[in-house]
Amino acid sequence: MATVAEQLLQNSVLELVAVVFAIAYLVLAVKENSLCWCAAGISTLIFLFIFWDVKLYMESGLQIYYLGMAFYGWYQWRGAQGEATNLPISRWSAAQHVKALALTAVLTFASGSLLNSGTDANFPYLDSFTTWASVVTTFMVAHKILENWIYWLVIDCVSIYLYIDRELFFTSLLFAIYIVIIFYGWFAWNKSYRERESEAVL
Repeated sequence: MATVAEQLLQNSVLELVAVVFAIAYLVLAVKENSLCWCAAGISTLIFLFIFWDVKLYMESGLQIYYLGMAFYGWYQWRGAQGEATNLPISRWSAAQHVKALALTAVLTFASGSLLNSGTDANFPYLDSFTTWASVVTTFMVAHKILENWIYWLVIDCVSIYLYIDRELFFTSLLFAIYIVIIFYGWFAWNKSYRERESEAVL
């Protein structure tokens, strides 16, 4: 196994650039700043090639979805004319969460089975889980669903394990930072949600 120092010297400069933009994305998302989607697009393009290189094929494919969602998220948060729409934070019902989790489980099993039997993919089921769960959760972010932060917490914990095994040390560090920001994001969005709810009552 390559040492941390060897990994940093080999190909981690590109990974570091992706990490910087990924952190910028999440910080801006916490602040409900639509520029987060621009940072997401840049980070996504870089990670697409990185994940393919280490045979995390589902993660690589996920980046294509992320790229599309960067455009969709920008549209949702700013509107067709590029003006801020002030999309309100909302919550999903228990039924919506059950559907989301059930869909994630079915897709994880299906793609995990295909990857396990037909490719040289590493951790096909975990790779599939983080991919499909991220698909659902990114959709939640685009629509400013409060509970997205809880979903990301689970996804990022699993992702750290995957990236350490693939010796993507900067990316592992990124997701560790994500976990810290997730808690800040939850409290910031929850505060905004409660304030809006209080205003609606008055």
